[in-house]
Amino acid sequence: MKQENIRNFCIIAHIDHGKSTLADRLLEETHVIDKNKMVAQILDDMDLEREKGITIKSHAIRLPYSYQGEDYVLNLIDTPGHVDFSYEVSRSLASCEGALLLVDAAQGIEAQTMSNMYLAMENDLEIVPVVNKIDLPQADIEGTEHDLMELLGADPEHIQKVSGKTGLNVDLLLEGIVKYIPAPKGKIDAPPQALIFDSYFDKYRGVIVLVRIFDGSLKKGDQIKLMSNDKEFSIEEIGYLGLKQIPTGGLTSGEVGYIIANIKDIGDARVGDTITLVKGGCTEHLPGFQEPKPMVYSGIFPINGEDYEDLVEAMGKLKLNDASLVYEKENSLALGYGFRCGFLGMLHLEIVKERFLREYDLPIIATTPSVKFVIKMKSGEERIVYNPVDFPDPTFIDYIEEPIMDTEIIVPTDYIGSIMKLAQDRRGVQRDMQYIDPKRVALHYEMPLIEIIFDFYDKLKTVSRGYASLDYAFKKYQRSNVAKIDILVNGEKVDALSFICHEDKAYSWGKAVTETLSEEIPRHLFKIAIQASIGAKIIARSTVNAMRKDVLAKCYGGDISRKRKLLEKQKKGKKKMKEIGSVNVPQEAFLAVLKANRE
Repeated sequence: MKQENIRNFCIIAHIDHGKSTLADRLLEETHVIDKNKMVAQILDDMDLEREKGITIKSHAIRLPYSYQGEDYVLNLIDTPGHVDFSYEVSRSLASCEGALLLVDAAQGIEAQTMSNMYLAMENDLEIVPVVNKIDLPQADIEGTEHDLMELLGADPEHIQKVSGKTGLNVDLLLEGIVKYIPAPKGKIDAPPQALIFDSYFDKYRGVIVLVRIFDGSLKKGDQIKLMSNDKEFSIEEIGYLGLKQIPTGGLTSGEVGYIIANIKDIGDARVGDTITLVKGGCTEHLPGFQEPKPMVYSGIFPINGEDYEDLVEAMGKLKLNDASLVYEKENSLALGYGFRCGFLGMLHLEIVKERFLREYDLPIIATTPSVKFVIKMKSGEERIVYNPVDFPDPTFIDYIEEPIMDTEIIVPTDYIGSIMKLAQDRRGVQRDMQYIDPKRVALHYEMPLIEIIFDFYDKLKTVSRGYASLDYAFKKYQRSNVAKIDILVNGEKVDALSFICHEDKAYSWGKAVTETLSEEIPRHLFKIAIQASIGAKIIARSTVNAMRKDVLAKCYGGDISRKRKLLEKQKKGKKKMKEIGSVNVPQEAFLAVLKANRE
């Protein structure tokens, strides 16, 4: 295919603005799939993606298209929309020349619309504004069009108005892609330079690498080198991406496709790496790519201790298909052997837990999420702590730094007061407030990540009746008065329930956890004290009352001294039982703590 007839583009938008549905219509319009065989969200091949209506993994597909007597190839790279998967968006953007900026006509521009647009601008992509869902009765087409003109300075004629659901005007959108998105500009005779924008593991064929060729060409049988680790492989199969992989002789500058080269370890084919030839290859890496940085850390343990070996195997397999999952082995006194895992965010954590259950039939328990803290010791040493268990003795700590996020909340003006109160309660510091239009405003806050990860998004949706949208990105580490809260059950610390929070929130968070546990832990024959403490200081307590056994039931008369003797005997027995008795903390209690109301 001639390079001037190739168009590489992606679709970027806020979550639930119709990216996957529009991708379905583009596949139909270009006859990649028959309408009679169509299923919704065809590029979203995981059950979870279809159920939740979200895209988790990025996908790529080639669309053949004829325009004015010329044959074109349109390479579509479908991208996720949720804030946790912005890493996937950045991979896709680096492989394209243009982007369709999709906006829901009923909801307008939202937080991630803006975030993804700025990402696209940083990559110098040609942005084609698209107003979607114009068939909805509540669609404000003119208002959305006006917002896009204000935001992008777009020409009204260039704004595409479509319905991903009905397919209305999708033919005109395809024309717009050919007209407005530029062709690739690589040199076909230059040394080969290919970017890995995704990779996954196939149990029969090894690692399959998805690439965008920037310069030169690659063909079957070539000896290639991965520039980050200098490992060499031979290309066994190369081709482009239809609904299935379609082998060809090779790929040339500007094309998008896949390479199978007998790579056994997905760690060798790192996303963002550059592929070139062993002999006569390029000397420079393609710029602008980073490893994914986990933001949320949680312990993953099997509910049944006997399933640990299965968990080890499942974790290895899951890592093969999820490059952003980071983990190391961990041991907990309460939960046994498991892993400490790093996730991009809370949705990523939820998705991984679901995949363990569905794909590997492995029920797991996740401990209270935490973030990365930088601790400066009085000795001058600097420690990085992900896990509350590793928190050092407070007497040796000079100060602690916690991650602060740049947070953007877009909300209708009616809810500004409620949102500002919520953000202030979560230690947010307001930076500015910008009116997007007379009805909507963008609030910018600096907010600690530990305040966002639990239930901030849920609370945000509640107070705004579902209208607010959220986007956040790491900004800096900042000094903070945070403390480790230990949870004691019957006087014994339960390491898996420990957590780190700001000192001002210690009492309310501690009380929420102890009350939740007191409802979940079954009654024993003795009283159980559930306490939250900072060091040796108890800050909150709840009690599980003892089950009562009526030792006087057999006394139907007789002297009162006999009854007193029985009660004294019972009292001594309970005291001894409390000293040696262990408390059964059910798995449901650990799950309930995650949902405790931390106000």
